[in-house]
Amino acid sequence: MNQSALIRPDWTPATIALMVLGFVVFWPLGLAMLAYIIFGDRLKSFKKDANDNLDGMFASCRSKFGRGRGPSAFRAATGNVAFDDWRDAELARLDEERRKLDEMREEFDAYSRELRRAKDQEEFDRFMRERRASGQSDVPGFPAT
Repeated sequence: MNQSALIRPDWTPATIALMVLGFVVFWPLGLAMLAYIIFGDRLKSFKKDANDNLDGMFASCRSKFGRGRGPSAFRAATGNVAFDDWRDAELARLDEERRKLDEMREEFDAYSRELRRAKDQEEFDRFMRERRASGQSDVPGFPAT
């Protein structure tokens, strides 16, 4: 750290004066300056830790929601070629299983939609038969035939 800077996280006359001035003008400014004096030397490590945590969180979100699926998504070489080859083969197998499951889900969704459509059609036809049997018209304002 540059120790020749006028305002640095240390008890220098400039930082003490800014802290006192901050408390006089608006107390949160003085409190912020006090926090900078006490914890300022840890800001770089805090920023690095926060960035690393966020990067890890977003990387896990990308892998969970489909971006970057496949062997290359987890391709962090371990140095052991046999393990890396096995891992790539397993990931490819899992991707194939996922693809099959997705196809089966789509087929089932289409089947369910068709069943719902058929059920709705049956209910509508029954409604129309009952309506005709009770003598009501298909079109409002016209007598039933």
